[in-house]
Amino acid sequence: MADARPVPTKQPEGATGVIVFADGRTAWGRGFGAEGSAVGELCFNTAMTGYQEVMTDPSYAKQIVSFTFPHIGNVGANEEDVEAGEAHALGCLVREAVTSPSNFRSQQDFPAWMAATGRIGISGVDTRALTRLVRREGPPTIAIAHNARGEFDLDALQRLAAQWPGLEGMDLAREVSRDQLEAWTGGRWELGNGYRMGGDDPSLPHVVAIDYGAKRNIFRNLVEAGARVTVLPATATFEDVIAQQPDGFFLSNGPGDPAATGEYAIPVIRQMLETGKPLFGICLGHQLLALAVGGKTAKMFQGHRGANHPVKRLEDGKVEITSMNHGFAVERDSLPPNARETHVSLFDGSNCGLELTDRPAFSVQYHPEASPGPQDSFYLFEKFVGMMR
Repeated sequence: MADARPVPTKQPEGATGVIVFADGRTAWGRGFGAEGSAVGELCFNTAMTGYQEVMTDPSYAKQIVSFTFPHIGNVGANEEDVEAGEAHALGCLVREAVTSPSNFRSQQDFPAWMAATGRIGISGVDTRALTRLVRREGPPTIAIAHNARGEFDLDALQRLAAQWPGLEGMDLAREVSRDQLEAWTGGRWELGNGYRMGGDDPSLPHVVAIDYGAKRNIFRNLVEAGARVTVLPATATFEDVIAQQPDGFFLSNGPGDPAATGEYAIPVIRQMLETGKPLFGICLGHQLLALAVGGKTAKMFQGHRGANHPVKRLEDGKVEITSMNHGFAVERDSLPPNARETHVSLFDGSNCGLELTDRPAFSVQYHPEASPGPQDSFYLFEKFVGMMR
């Protein structure tokens, strides 16, 4: 895959995994995890740790992740390092063969965990070439397959990739959201102690969080900052929300096209804003807030995914190193006068935050809860809980 040429390559001996592009390009490797096939959008992630968190992040629904860090799976898998009840990324592509785990927290090796979650992995892939391809051409649609006997129907896989419609226009939030109310308890993780208890004190400020595909660590950080959290499905009505008697509202991250999700989410968000209570959004929640006040979003050329993205805070010039995972962005020129830009990406200058000047509402494009990633931005949770108090 060195040049990612649009010519099918001959299947090498021992290949049990294949990547097929819509235009017929192929790349080969060794499959691990579940057998079968999947089709979705190729993206790359630059994080050096946290592959379980990445694979279980609902924002990766309908995507296949190419990890730029070569050694994936070497600390195994466990029950604590997951961000949702199931894996949401369709599969992963890695450079080196997955070795036996060497970590005291490991409960299962990574290929076995991938198989148990029904996800396909392919090792021996030139992930640097894939990264260059995405940066040059944008995220392509690919089909991946794993067969222990090395038997593949390349024409069928190419048709599968060619016929996939792409993420634009897709509402995936309702697919990955929980389907009923949950009273969340539990704070952040501590080595040797697991996840801290908390969040069940009725005297704490009460936030109603809308789950558009939320990572669990968001709720843990809200608890850590001093809130009580009730989580509602993506399709919750304003009546559902206000019945919980919240002190504030939270809009979570999630997958898909924000404009498609906004068809049912925006009217609810506008009613939330009318209450005058604090509102905080992350990632898809940031995009939905922008849409609710009249802004626009657009598909990015290659997206931002990793745990090392520098973001400049315009208020004081401070730079935060952040975790990101998004393929859509808010168009700053579309924001109304009452929406002030607060953060920008130092990679490409794209919008990474906003706040309303006439309502207690703000949002960021990145992931202040990390998992994986740096924790420079925990102050945002403290800011939100302070506003509710």
